[in-house]
Parts: sequence; structure tokens; C-alpha cells
Amino acid sequence: MLTMTPDLARPRPRRTGALQARMRTALCTLLPAMLLLGAAAPASANTLTQNVSWTIDRAGTTAKYRVVAYGDSIYAGYNGSTLNAAKYSAPTVDAEYLSALWNADIESVRRAKSGAVAADIYNNKIVAEKSYMQASTTRVVTFEMCGNDGLQARTAFKSQTGTCNYAGMDAGVNSCKTYVAAAMDFINANAYAGTKVKVISNLHYPGYAADNVQSSCKDATTGATVNLQSVFLPKLAKMNYWMCEYARQKGFQCADNFAQYMGSDYDSNGDGQVDSEALRYVAGDSEAAYMTRITSTLRATLRDANAHFVSAGSSYDYIQSDDTHPTYSGGTVTAGLFGGSTGSGAPRYTSFVGGKSPLWNQYGHERMGWAVSTSNPSAP
Repeated sequence: MLTMTPDLARPRPRRTGALQARMRTALCTLLPAMLLLGAAAPASANTLTQNVSWTIDRAGTTAKYRVVAYGDSIYAGYNGSTLNAAKYSAPTVDAEYLSALWNADIESVRRAKSGAVAADIYNNKIVAEKSYMQASTTRVVTFEMCGNDGLQARTAFKSQTGTCNYAGMDAGVNSCKTYVAAAMDFINANAYAGTKVKVISNLHYPGYAADNVQSSCKDATTGATVNLQSVFLPKLAKMNYWMCEYARQKGFQCADNFAQYMGSDYDSNGDGQVDSEALRYVAGDSEAAYMTRITSTLRATLRDANAHFVSAGSSYDYIQSDDTHPTYSGGTVTAGLFGGSTGSGAPRYTSFVGGKSPLWNQYGHERMGWAVSTSNPSAP
């Protein structure tokens, strides 16, 4: 190991071949991560592994159970850093709810890859790292994917000129459907037999307000530019429908984050329903019925999650400044370029009135974690 010397005239040691090789390796690792950060992780083809294990260590308990979460930057708790991530991303928020419900220590294992598309998460996380959900302490397995399939297709469409080509977005939808179904089948076949609940989290619409602009390309039929929001919303809705519908078919629960993020927590249109409830997937919905409800009937109630209204006069920001990733509370942990971290800490809250923490509707990750927790079984 080289040390600093105050003698500036002292010759510096030459780098050996082994040291040069190590530096080249470090640079090869560092540069893609820097590109990932500079290009906005979810929209980039680059990926950054962000694995974390954090245990909610409850006083006076001996039993310990595990929540296993697979996904991309959302479950990773990505915050713009290549070195750390949110400690309390949604899966760890759920672990805190479970700890109180079961009076037990809960280990939240997040196997995540920021920037990864659905195929990557399926092959290199869910399948390649199946051992994490096969542990005998596993009681909850949850996953999310497809956000980067949609974001990459959106970025490509925005750059189009001439005649609009919608094939890329359709391919993203089809890839999402393929790997969501495959992931559920694989988890069903490989998760520990004592697993109590399996949950998929669907997608919020990042940049909803920003997309309310015209395209640079022109539709082949009308010869006019198209509204980006009107093009992207149906594609996202189709992805979300099939996440929840496959969940119904394959024994999973669906945490409907689209409804939780994009709908206000009061009745804004006077139809007798709280907006965030009215937008939720309903078991038995046909694809056509769901699509009509989201893209037409209740579209006027959709709100950008940068201002999630919890009442007519009060709102919270669910989205970070990158206009993509959920906001969070509770600090960060090492996760990224120099590896993940394993740690533990006391729960922030030891009990929950009505099954909700004081923060449940104030931050994006808190809201998502609460949505996942609503499927928690009463006992391990």
C-alpha cells in the first residue's frame, strides 16, 4: 500500500503491472456506473447492482424471518448515487410492518439492479439468485420490473422524427408480459415452501405532467404530431393490467402503485369514490374495461406524483428531483459500485395504528411499502 510523504522531492514509486491491472479493472467498473448516473439510470442500458440486506431488530424477540425482494432501481432505493441507496425502500418498509405484526425480527433482502429491463431482472436476479428465496426463513417474496422497458421505449420514441413508429413501445409491453408471467411461475416453483405471500408491485407513471407535450414525429394516419402522454399512458396501463391479472391467475397479490401514486386520497371528481381507490385494478376486470377506466373514464383524476394530494388542500412529493424515483425517509446504506451492505437496526415504529405508519402517505417508498404490507398474513 502506498502512503503519502511530505517530501515532495522524493521519487514516486512506479506502478507495477499488477497495480496497473487493478486500476484498469477499477476504471472498467467505475466508468459504466458513472455513465449510469449521468444518463439517468432507468432510461439507460447500463445497470448498477444495488444489493442490500437490512434486518429490523425488534427488542425482546428471537424469531427471525425474511422478506426477499427482486427488482430494478425502484426496489433498490436508487437516489442518484452509485455508492448508496435508501435504507427504507419499499421492501424494508414492509419488513417494519411485518416486525410489528409478528413481533419478530425481519430481514429485508433486496436483490436489485438499477437500470435493468425485465429480462435482466428475471434471468440475473430472480433465476440466478433464487437461493435467497429458498432459505427456510423466507415468508414474503416480492418483485417489480418493466419500468426500464417502458422508460427506454419512451426515450426512443421521444427522439423520433418523421413518421411515428410505435413498435418499440409495443415490444416493451410484450417483453413485460412475458417476463412477469415467467417470474411468477419461477417463484412459485422455487420459493421456500413455507412462503406465506408473494407480491408484485406495478408501475407508477414518472414524468406524467412533463409528457403532456407534442411529439417530434407525426402519426402516419393523421399526419399530425401526437401527445406523448396520450401515447404512453395506454402502454403503461396495459403493463399494469397484466401484472395484476397474472397475479390473480398465479396466486400473487398485486400492490397497485399506479393507483397509490397517481390518484388523490380524496374524491376529487364527486363520483363517491376516493380517487386512489377508484383507480385500482379490480379482480375480474377485463383488459378493455381496465384500460377504459384508466385512460378515459377516470383520466381526469390522474395527478403527477410530484404532488400527491392526501386531501384537497395538502400534498406530498412522491418523486425525487430526477422525476422518476420515489422519495424516502430514514437515511441511506451502502449499495452500488463498492458492493452492498448488511446491517440491522431497531424499528422506527414499534406499532402501527390502523396498520399505517405516521409516514405512510408522505413519501413514495413509504406509500409503496404500505401497499405491499396490506397483503401481509397475520402470522408467520
